[in-house]
Amino acid sequence: MNGILDNYFALDLSTLQAKNKRLELISENIANTSTPGFKARDLDFGVFIENAQNQNAERSTTTHPGHIDLGDDDLEFEKSITFHQPLTRSIDGNTVEIGVEQAKFGKAVADYEAAMGFLENRIAGIRKALRGE
Repeated sequence: MNGILDNYFALDLSTLQAKNKRLELISENIANTSTPGFKARDLDFGVFIENAQNQNAERSTTTHPGHIDLGDDDLEFEKSITFHQPLTRSIDGNTVEIGVEQAKFGKAVADYEAAMGFLENRIAGIRKALRGE
């Protein structure tokens, strides 16, 4: 049954990891607003999910309890990280625009909370099914 639940929550797990990584990147951008030469980064969610699905499809699975699972659970974020192109150039080469980053952070928090809500609903559905409701 563990494999069934892993498959059931796989997309939710990938989604939450991506949304968490995006929050980290935006936070780093905001923290480095005054750092000369810092390049603002973001996560392309569509590319990340596509890579995660491809990685999940390529992952090997065991067919017997005695076999060793060689699957790699580390998701690759580097392929889906993009660099922000600012509307106005700064003298020191920093590409962080604080207003843009703050707006992105607010939207990213709302997206993360929505993803958590979807996960909570899925868990509630399983609980109801187990209780026979």
